[in-house]
Amino acid sequence: MTTPLYRLLTILSVLLLTACATLDPDYEEPVVSLAGIRALPSQGGMPNFEVKLHIVNPNDFDLDLEGVVYTIALDGHELVKSVGKGFPVIESYSEETLTLTGSVNLLEGIRLFADLMQSSGNELDYAFKAKLDMGGLHPSIRVNETGKLDLATMGQRR
Repeated sequence: MTTPLYRLLTILSVLLLTACATLDPDYEEPVVSLAGIRALPSQGGMPNFEVKLHIVNPNDFDLDLEGVVYTIALDGHELVKSVGKGFPVIESYSEETLTLTGSVNLLEGIRLFADLMQSSGNELDYAFKAKLDMGGLHPSIRVNETGKLDLATMGQRR
């Protein structure tokens, strides 16, 4: 091997080993759950939603989220897709509830309404997906919650 190439490979190897050494072997993925969805007063005729994510940090270091992207879909129609940033730091061994806002994709809402008019079913599939960007060397946290809504019982009081 030539001397400059050998030096470059040596430097790259040292950098790689140093980067791997900084990874925390005790890292535990934070627990993220959907804490709530609520409709907000519309602005300019566009319906808005507030989404709350509850995050539990089981690690001995603070979590500083770079950003969050999420989607809400009903029967395969992505009704809400939004992003957020500038969240508070989630301290070690603590939990925090993040509040995000988003607005409805009007065309997807119209398509969903048209599909519901042609459907005779009483159930509606839902999907909530979120990606929390941890920045740095930690992997993003992904949340996927799916299920069915029973339209026949949704309006009933308990």
